[in-house]
Amino acid sequence: DILQPQQASLPPSLIMSWQTYIDDHLMVDLTNGGKMSGACIVGLDESKNVQVYAQSPGFPAVTKAQVESFLGNMDNPNVFGATGITIGDKKFVAVGPNPGIALRGKKGQGGCCVAKTANALVIGIYEEGVQPGDTNNVVENMADYLKGVGV
Repeated sequence: DILQPQQASLPPSLIMSWQTYIDDHLMVDLTNGGKMSGACIVGLDESKNVQVYAQSPGFPAVTKAQVESFLGNMDNPNVFGATGITIGDKKFVAVGPNPGIALRGKKGQGGCCVAKTANALVIGIYEEGVQPGDTNNVVENMADYLKGVGV
């Protein structure tokens, strides 16, 4: 199952626009230069169905199985030590996770960060020239913000 973008079914008071979170808060100039190459917010609706709320252009097509794996193993990130972190068709070596909060991966000079909220995942991918910590901070701060507004 490849997930397609759609609007979440959360109260309008909690959502400015899912795409605005991507465009104005994730795909931004980073502290030490560069930008992430892609970002996505994937969530669960009231029925626990997986939805892609918004994503940047060209973001790898995330599968339901991948989202379920991230959500189901966030507290036990060692699972990804053997299998790696796969986002769409991109595979990353798992490195330096923050159990229960974020998964982090590397591929060459690039990498990824997958951060969890109560009902969503914020995913960022970066390429060579971007500092991993910058991506981790932006992705994890967005996840913290979304937690704070009940997402």
